[in-house]
Amino acid sequence: MKFIIQKIICPLLVALPLMANAQCGQCFCSQSSGNTTQNTVTATPWAGAITKQDIADNPQYYNHFTDGQMRIDLIFGGNAAEQKIYLSGLKAEPVWGGTRKNLVPDFEYGEYRMEVIDPQRGKVIYANGFNTLFQEWRTMEEAQHTSKAFKSSCRIPYPKNNIKFVIYERLREKGSYSKLAEFSIDPADKSINRERENNFAVVPILDNGHPQNKVDLVFIAEGYSSSEMDKFRSDVQKHMQYLFDTEPYKHRKSDFNIWAVESVSNNSGTDIPHHDIWKQTVANSNFYTFKTDRYLTASDHTLLCQLSSNVPCDAIYVIVNTEKYGGGGIYNFYGLSMSDHPTTPMVFVHEFGHSFAGLADEYFYDTAESFTDMYNIAIEPWEPNITSLVEFEKKWKDMLVEGTPIPTPVVKGKEQELGVYEGGGYMTKGIYRPVDNCRMRTNNAPCFCPVCQWAIERMIDYYCK
Repeated sequence: MKFIIQKIICPLLVALPLMANAQCGQCFCSQSSGNTTQNTVTATPWAGAITKQDIADNPQYYNHFTDGQMRIDLIFGGNAAEQKIYLSGLKAEPVWGGTRKNLVPDFEYGEYRMEVIDPQRGKVIYANGFNTLFQEWRTMEEAQHTSKAFKSSCRIPYPKNNIKFVIYERLREKGSYSKLAEFSIDPADKSINRERENNFAVVPILDNGHPQNKVDLVFIAEGYSSSEMDKFRSDVQKHMQYLFDTEPYKHRKSDFNIWAVESVSNNSGTDIPHHDIWKQTVANSNFYTFKTDRYLTASDHTLLCQLSSNVPCDAIYVIVNTEKYGGGGIYNFYGLSMSDHPTTPMVFVHEFGHSFAGLADEYFYDTAESFTDMYNIAIEPWEPNITSLVEFEKKWKDMLVEGTPIPTPVVKGKEQELGVYEGGGYMTKGIYRPVDNCRMRTNNAPCFCPVCQWAIERMIDYYCK
């Protein structure tokens, strides 16, 4: 495979910001919190054993899976020329918060794809796509001469019987998937770790019902000391307000549950290596990722999964206790950004668009440093809000007003008019965006464009319908 050497980022994976509970039998319980993690345990309204109605409503799911969750811890290693995946461990977690109906989605998002296969029938019984920080690193100059390893995890509903777990990588030249690794897993294996991994309090912020048909968004505290948990809960409330002030989330609020994990750090803030600032924080986040000032990440994805292991979780978002501008969003991996910058609302909604809905950046660099090969324009990008026009009929062509010119010229005063505008995915030529100015392009955009709104609702429907 040919890989691109870049100084900043690979758009297929992540976007920079724009210029305690307990298991009680079969019940999942959550703690409400004061300033400490020593709190009363109360059952949530949806806690309880599997009912006959659950089984009747989801026969395919319960043929193969329990209500629990399996976490598959992996190590991605390699360099620009090659990559390998190693199994690090297996973890049994209390509850599967994901869908029980859409076990194999009808869209293929992500640079990687996981499949759970019933070896007796050779049938795919669960699948999903995702991106990683490792794949992005492979496009950096460092990967041309150095090999590295990154920790990452995949979560699946806990299987009843033996399975094959397969990971595929998307080939840049073709856009199709190629098998990268395969593991045989026995869910009854006594070596599967069933220990509780942390005792951080989990606070239900918004409870709209059973996690099996809701989007369970989990906020993780990063760089908040034990005396700052009041601030964290306040920050979560603010982020929730930011989200539900924005369409289409606004009219889909009833489809979300919001959780806050009060993960305590020894120090406030985060690492800023280029200023020689280092902090002891629970998720070990840092600015200056891949030598980019505003690129804020947490390199150990498995650690974030551990921090959210006691709560139903469809999406992880890390709030980093800092005023410094920065963030990042990686599809079906995590999103994170700063807590206290004037642009925090816009950056959060933007980054969550990447990590939750798989949206691409729609901005581009019209300078001497403009990227010309971030995407292979001979194939259609998988992200729903950009196109190379190779298979435009699979994107938003049917949403255009008849007679819309392709490409569509930019007209002042019509920045929100749906069309096909050249420039997007960091490239000035060959990649097209739906409107001139969308929230996935700039922080001052008034809203998401119709295509992004459609893509977000599609993802909400995947979890909820």
